[in-house]
Amino acid sequence: MIRFGIDLGGTKIEIIALDAAGRELLRRRIATPQGDYAGTLRAIAALVAAAESELGERGRIGVGIPGAESTIDGRIKNANSTCLNGQALRLDLQALLRRDVRVENDANCLALSEATDGAGAGAPTVFAVILGTGVGGGLAVQGRVLSGANRIAGEWGHNPLPYPEEDTLAPPRCYCGRQGCIETWLCGPGLAADHVRHAGDALPPPAIVVRAEQGDAACEATLQRYERRLAKALAVVINIVDPDAVVLGGGLSNVARLYRNVPALWPAYVFSDAVHTRLLRSLHGDSSGVRGAAWLWGRE
Repeated sequence: MIRFGIDLGGTKIEIIALDAAGRELLRRRIATPQGDYAGTLRAIAALVAAAESELGERGRIGVGIPGAESTIDGRIKNANSTCLNGQALRLDLQALLRRDVRVENDANCLALSEATDGAGAGAPTVFAVILGTGVGGGLAVQGRVLSGANRIAGEWGHNPLPYPEEDTLAPPRCYCGRQGCIETWLCGPGLAADHVRHAGDALPPPAIVVRAEQGDAACEATLQRYERRLAKALAVVINIVDPDAVVLGGGLSNVARLYRNVPALWPAYVFSDAVHTRLLRSLHGDSSGVRGAAWLWGRE
């Protein structure tokens, strides 16, 4: 049985095909039609048709999205790709592709991928974090996605940053309408904005990391603030969920020092005499979300 995973992102749509053992058979990527829901549906259908033509086999389809399905009517909610909000995405895709389609939050897809055959394979409970243009969280328990009663399990990025000790600056405003969300502090643009506020220097996150490695004091201070905020935010997850592993994905997951420095800060915030939770880099990198979408069909 072929499984197709589709990662529907704000800038790109990616498709992957996995065989029954999880081996990659095909991968394609195209730009997302900006603000065009109908165009997005057509783009997904074209990717599937081309993949099935190339492989000569019809497959099962899972889709990862930057949002969730409403429990009221199945329409998409909470998507930062706002043209998806209010749309019956799963039903529309099923009508277009003429088969069942499974739809899940992209961070949940990351969690499922890493719990199935990634960095968290074998761990009973995996909390996965996307640290990129936005911030997302997902939860896999015993190798299955935990979506929750409201389909928002793991939506950690839209809670306020805990343990306030931040400066007197007004907390950043989030696209969700609130201020001070974890996402606004820990996403890539949030890291860059924090550096501007403190150092007055507009730098992208990779440049901040490189300059800190070269001994730039301002960039080092920015990364230490980021690490402290990430440690505090994840400590709340550990206090509530107590996961065996926290797996990081997204562009900022490539910052190697996080895996050393963040766990070292946890004991100050985690309600335990010892912290055994492991902080891990995603094994499949930026392929993990699309692999998780394919694994929505499980091994059955």
